[in-house]
Amino acid sequence: MMPPFARLLPAALCLFVGTAAAQQQPQPLMGLPVPGLTPAESTLFLQGLAAFSAPLLESEGAGPVFNETTCAGCHNVPAIGGFGTRRVTRFGVAATATTPFQALDQFGGTLLQDQSFSLTCRESLPPQANHTALRGTPILFGSGLIDSIPDSVLIARANQQPSNLAGRVHMAQPIEDPNGPMRVGRFGWKGGIATVDSFSLDAGLNEMGLTSQFLPFENAPNGDPALLALCDTVADPEDAPDAAGFTRTDRFTHFQKFLAAPAQTPRSGMSGELIFEAVGCADCHVPSYTTGQVADPALSGQHIQPYSDFLLHDMGALGDGIVEGEATETEMMTRPLWGLAQRGTYLHDGRAVGQSFEGNVEIAIAEHGGTAQPSAAAYQALSQADKDLMLSFLASLGRAEFDWDTNNTLDEFDWPFLEPLVTGPDPSIPVTPDDPGAIGDLDQDGDFDLVEFGSLQRVWTGQ
Repeated sequence: MMPPFARLLPAALCLFVGTAAAQQQPQPLMGLPVPGLTPAESTLFLQGLAAFSAPLLESEGAGPVFNETTCAGCHNVPAIGGFGTRRVTRFGVAATATTPFQALDQFGGTLLQDQSFSLTCRESLPPQANHTALRGTPILFGSGLIDSIPDSVLIARANQQPSNLAGRVHMAQPIEDPNGPMRVGRFGWKGGIATVDSFSLDAGLNEMGLTSQFLPFENAPNGDPALLALCDTVADPEDAPDAAGFTRTDRFTHFQKFLAAPAQTPRSGMSGELIFEAVGCADCHVPSYTTGQVADPALSGQHIQPYSDFLLHDMGALGDGIVEGEATETEMMTRPLWGLAQRGTYLHDGRAVGQSFEGNVEIAIAEHGGTAQPSAAAYQALSQADKDLMLSFLASLGRAEFDWDTNNTLDEFDWPFLEPLVTGPDPSIPVTPDDPGAIGDLDQDGDFDLVEFGSLQRVWTGQ
């Protein structure tokens, strides 16, 4: 079906616009692959998406304890690979003045796997645990690009930070390279995972119960080996290569590695970003990086804008109280802000929820403690006009061109709002990055004109 707005242009003009628009490249919607993949990589991405979405059966190695049997069961908003409403529980014994935090490994800590195919083997919180914390699902969009940031860049960032921020790298051993060098962690709420491969292997075991050649031992239900023997019916390691020689966790990695980064519209930023920088948010939520030279050309030398330093910071009361690797109870890794606009909840436990986008973001800012507290206070001291500008900027993180209602889809519901903004080329009506029309100024030349209209047609029909 032709888009309703396509009838606005005569056929000859559509041909002109289509030719000119071919020079423009709209940012991918979330859930799509990075631009520039080879045909073979595109195939791996699609096959990885299928594996990421398919339930793992008990006969294939799921369980005996798990949280979900499919990756997409947690990572699904606004598309496969995204956020999720699922919360998992972490637990342990809180530190005292004389004793450190206890992970209760002997009782299955610190992650509670709350599902099992057998009620006998389903885990419960051990009575010794006096501290619990909820964690939500982080996005995976742009994971391969984050993985491609050189360690040296993140280490230099830590060394250059002001002493009042005290951000530090979380060094982690890649699971897939147990004898290789440590790398800077950059995934997970506390940065305990260094690579996309490691993320797939770790989540495969701890969230789904899938053992592999690198993690060959099951999680015993509540740490009880007798229950493990009773309920584990598949020989380990369970993640065997398929006919093409790839394991299931390899397939998970192929999908995640090639996921495009969330869009940011307008790409060049808005005046609210200057306020974001002025109050100190950008000291930790570092805007941009250039990826290093890696095996995949589509991931190499790319300018990306994740808005994170990928360092551990003392967040005070906002810390989740769990010790993980080198991260203490109050330390959390700076979350990338790209994709922010399409989240329904914020912070690791989703406590910033129930309000408008602006309201939820303000709750999240107010909760920042520890070394982030001065920036939170600086935001609170802003005039309402400056707050509005900064919130408008944050709402651009996760919005693609032409997506008026920010729902990761271009459709007929966007067009009534976009139509009045097609005013160019007209020098008397300049479009600035803060204007509504900037959502359609694909080439950022100060107008939303017929060239961009052609791009809108191509993207709309291409879906």
